[in-house]
Amino acid sequence: MNRQNTLHAYVSEQTINFLCNHSLYRYFFSVVERPTFIVVDQASIHTSNAIFDKLEEWKERGLTIFELPTYSPELNLIEILWRFIKYQWLEIDAYSSWESLVSSVEKILKEFGDNYVINFA
Repeated sequence: MNRQNTLHAYVSEQTINFLCNHSLYRYFFSVVERPTFIVVDQASIHTSNAIFDKLEEWKERGLTIFELPTYSPELNLIEILWRFIKYQWLEIDAYSSWESLVSSVEKILKEFGDNYVINFA
């Protein structure tokens, strides 16, 4: 996600761990055409030794991981996006069932940048 309302979302029902994160980084290698920064928070899947061991390799390939300071949700664009989803865009009937909630969130993620926009100015 960036401040121009471009979002590359991946929906998954698996547990998010290092292997899942590592798969996403490998995906970025295949599509990134210029040096890229990935901004991460202090979640353990972003700060594990396994991630630390890969930083130099990724940097050599043009992918740099930038860690946000602890307790800084105002700097984390994904936290801002989730706040908009939860408090402004998600209709109350989305909570009627798990399927409805998943469907509603997926719709918002797919339409982000077109029908759902955040003004970061």
